[in-house]
Amino acid sequence: MKHPQQFTAIIEREGDGYVALCSELDIASQGETVEEAKRNLIEAIELFMEAADPSKVRNRFH
Repeated sequence: MKHPQQFTAIIEREGDGYVALCSELDIASQGETVEEAKRNLIEAIELFMEAADPSKVRNRFH
């Protein structure tokens, strides 16, 4: 069973949409609404965690 992890999301308005940033992992996404930007960021983090080499994940935390 995987342990849930919690990350910080910074969501800011940019132009006509929103940009979401997870500074712990240096991953960003965007969306037309705050909710969409958040969903897209969660998806980007999940894809990164699934595909990245574990050493690369650890390096992002330092």
